[in-house]
Amino acid sequence: MIQPERRPVLYAIVCAAGPARHVHRLIQPAQERGWDVWVIPTPAAVDFLDVLAVEELSGHPARSRHRQLGEPGTFPRADAIIVAPATYNTINKWAHGTSDNYALGLLAELVPLGVPTAVLPFLNAALAANPVLARSIAELQLMGVRVLVGRGEFEPHQPGTGVEKIDSYPWHLVLDAVGDPRRRRIG
Repeated sequence: MIQPERRPVLYAIVCAAGPARHVHRLIQPAQERGWDVWVIPTPAAVDFLDVLAVEELSGHPARSRHRQLGEPGTFPRADAIIVAPATYNTINKWAHGTSDNYALGLLAELVPLGVPTAVLPFLNAALAANPVLARSIAELQLMGVRVLVGRGEFEPHQPGTGVEKIDSYPWHLVLDAVGDPRRRRIG
């Protein structure tokens, strides 16, 4: 029996930041490029999303917690991971090995296995200036993670102005960073 060709799987890990409510701006273009998108919100991000709309658009459940014993619904193996919008909290916890939620657990397991991963933060300039964040970004980069922050990528905004930056959040940059799935060899 001939098996249908598997579309490459993209995990979209969504954190609790303003642009999260517009995750459709990531899902739709990713699907147009050939990705099969599975959305994984952090527990705090669930309140930022219209979960039913995300599930309808992606065609998959949006899981923010570990499965309970006997609960169906194993996700397929990821071919790439996007973390966007990535918060100060998630970046630091991940870089320091904290795995206290489903999304962080996936990142802790999959990045060391070589799954291509790109991060698009959403931060204000005060948080971005904290040396802890710089160390965390460096740690993620040592793991092979592509962190899109700086000139020509995500540029932190002034404190108190995040709401004004939500509509211009550059979702396309993180999607470009994981590459075109049609050029990937999927096993």
